[in-house]
Amino acid sequence: MSDAPEVNPAPSKNSEQHPLDALTGGAFSAETSGDRAARIREWLATQPSVEQLQDVLKELSARDKSAARAVRERLDEIRRTENQEKISVEWAEKAQALLSATPFDAAAAAAWQRDAAKAGAALSREPLSQFKAQLAERVKAVEDLQHRTQVQREVALLLAQRIEVLSTKSWRDAQAALEALRADVGRWQEQAGELTGDASWSSVDARFPPQLEAASAQLTLVWEAFQSALAQTEAAAADENAPLPTVPVWADEIRVARGLPPEAAPAEAAKPAAAGRAAAGGRGKPSPEQVEAAKAAIGQALQALKEETAAGKAGSAAVQAMRAAIKSHGRFVDDALVSEVHEALVAAGEAEGWQRQNADKLREELVAKAEGLINRPEGQALGGRKIQETLRSLREQWKQADQGAVANHALWKKFDEACNAAYKVVEAWHEKVRQDSSQAKALRLALIEEIKAWAAEHAASEDWKGMARALRQFAERWRESGHIGEKLFAELQPLFKQAMAAAEAPLHAAQKASLQRRHAMIEEATALGAAPSLRIDAVKALQQRWQAEAQAVPLDRKHEQKLWDAFRKPLDEAFNRKGSERGPRAAAELSERDRRVLEASKAVEAANASGDAQQIRAAMAELESVLKSQAVADAQQNQAQSQTEQASDASETQAPAQPARSVVAVRGDDRPGMKKDAAAAVSGRPGAGRPGDRRDAGRGRDARGGERGRDAGRGGRDFAREERGPRLADPAFRAQREAMEHAQEALRKLAAQAHGEALSQLMSAWEARDASQLPSAQQLGGRVTAPVRSAWSQAIASAPKGDASQALLRLEMAADVPTPADQLAARRALQLQMLTRRNDPSPQETWGQDAAQVLASARDEASARRLQNALKHLLKK
Repeated sequence: MSDAPEVNPAPSKNSEQHPLDALTGGAFSAETSGDRAARIREWLATQPSVEQLQDVLKELSARDKSAARAVRERLDEIRRTENQEKISVEWAEKAQALLSATPFDAAAAAAWQRDAAKAGAALSREPLSQFKAQLAERVKAVEDLQHRTQVQREVALLLAQRIEVLSTKSWRDAQAALEALRADVGRWQEQAGELTGDASWSSVDARFPPQLEAASAQLTLVWEAFQSALAQTEAAAADENAPLPTVPVWADEIRVARGLPPEAAPAEAAKPAAAGRAAAGGRGKPSPEQVEAAKAAIGQALQALKEETAAGKAGSAAVQAMRAAIKSHGRFVDDALVSEVHEALVAAGEAEGWQRQNADKLREELVAKAEGLINRPEGQALGGRKIQETLRSLREQWKQADQGAVANHALWKKFDEACNAAYKVVEAWHEKVRQDSSQAKALRLALIEEIKAWAAEHAASEDWKGMARALRQFAERWRESGHIGEKLFAELQPLFKQAMAAAEAPLHAAQKASLQRRHAMIEEATALGAAPSLRIDAVKALQQRWQAEAQAVPLDRKHEQKLWDAFRKPLDEAFNRKGSERGPRAAAELSERDRRVLEASKAVEAANASGDAQQIRAAMAELESVLKSQAVADAQQNQAQSQTEQASDASETQAPAQPARSVVAVRGDDRPGMKKDAAAAVSGRPGAGRPGDRRDAGRGRDARGGERGRDAGRGGRDFAREERGPRLADPAFRAQREAMEHAQEALRKLAAQAHGEALSQLMSAWEARDASQLPSAQQLGGRVTAPVRSAWSQAIASAPKGDASQALLRLEMAADVPTPADQLAARRALQLQMLTRRNDPSPQETWGQDAAQVLASARDEASARRLQNALKHLLKK
């Protein structure tokens, strides 16, 4: 043991206690980062206040960022909780307002959950979870009511169709079906009354009540007309003097029963009429009673519409009542009343009004559209679904055109034939859909059976990776098995899930066991990291076990990454703690040169943070100066030491030489006139004929076996080798390398920023036609010479003139940037012209003059974008 004093004695421990040590249980006086983090976690378990957390975080952040992370996370959690409470209160008030509003806004209630989730509200906690359930229940009730309204509307249409069909059959068939029809109509009216009497009826969408009212009015009108026509027919059958019914089929039947020939009907009236129309007089000439009834009905609806329009509250109910009256009685009124109704509808906000005179024009357009469905050009044919939707829309439009206008049976025949011809495509599409669905069903059933067979075959397999890959492929094949209907999918999906669950059972069991083993290894890693001395061999063995486990049993990637992070965290903390303990000793062992390099590197990093290019360059020059000056000093020192060693070697070489060994054999030369003793000189190497000297000289060693340099063994030539100083320590080397890289990156960013600002300033000067705003030559860069900048300044200051289209094309060629699509032809033409003018300067040589020509022309947004895009590349080159 030496009695010499220690060079770096251990620093004495600070006996002063930190003011926050008593609060945190001695976290600030802990010796290691692990102890400090453990005491911080124990202190956090006591639920300290926000003020205490902020004080500890402020002091601890400068000492140990790893331990301060837990305090920061607790503060962030408290802030998130407070924010969520505020957000919850806000969205609870909104939900309460929606629930108490009359009428209930179902659309806003449905959007409440989405908007609340986007805002970060905790919908799974009270009271938002309760409000969420209440709003969902109210929305479901409203949506169910709207769905029932649509069903009732369709049922009313079906009932009207049944009545129309009965008007085409024998009146005795209609009489037989009267009671059943009366029961159905009564049941429909009861259900419609239940809908309107529901508590949520005021909350349904505004379009549904008018639809139900119109359906009710139409059904009531048709039903009453059917009953009246049937009663008139029964009276005519009982009394020969009674008038004939207005339904043509029934009238002919009564006439035949009386022994009279049936009346000949016109061609257009050959088709059977609906009972509702029969009650209005059929298709013949209307009677005076029918005209008066039509005027009265339309006049009453017109008066109600005018009154509501004058009161400023005309709504869809009055308009729908007017439309229903037009549909039933519109054929029997004169043009004067039609014009009056049209003006009233326009005043009520119905832009289309009642254009009875344009009914045939609309029908002709619909016929053309129907015929166009099957006469489309090749490549523009529509699919089956699109044709089906279009046909449905065209037929609905035809019904609207029929309302209040005289029927046109010739156009209807053409329209119906065109629709039927187009519907053949729909039928073919339906057939293809059915075939595809059958194939998809068979494919999915076969896949389910394949999964079951695979599960039975691999029940004892332990190739977990292969099993996971095969199961993933099964799931992909199921998703790609083709489209099937919702009902069929609901039947097959449980079968697939059941088969997959049976196939995945062994893998899930293996993954569960693997999770247990990995959690055990995480606990083992935590114990190793918390140990006073880090055992590297145990850490390596544990890491190898983890890798073997991860390669054997696959897990979900995200879950596996979380487990890996939890496994490596205590080990990384242990290595960091070990490095932090070794840091002060390594810093004390740095040489003077390393310290100077570290100080210069820190100065470069500070200059990088300042964002000043001049300061960054000065700091970089200072760092290079420190490196070079120290290297020169070291080289001079090494050179002096080398000269001393050479002088010592020269004095030693004066010692008696070793006796030469006898020559056993020499290399001869068979060329004419050569002597044997000249062989050594011809070889170009001294002592080439002496094997011992050749070996020694070639290896560059002197008589003592010392190293003489590689060049000394090659013909005795003495070349000066560049002397370098000792290598930098690792901290100094890394610091200077990172500082120089950061400085170069900062300079590149500053140059790009300055380039962009100069280009923006140039475009602003062109827009304002102000040469004083033009950037200086230094700002524009070395590519812009003084004559070019002067030309730009004159072009901006002058009045706009000339066409710059060709100059823009030349600029885009010079910059090698794309040209807009509408200018590609012009660019190709210009390139062809340039090929024929070989002596003309290229765009790369004249881009400065081309830019001046553009700046002298009138500015527009397209030209400005093209010029800026070209100059952005040209000024950088």
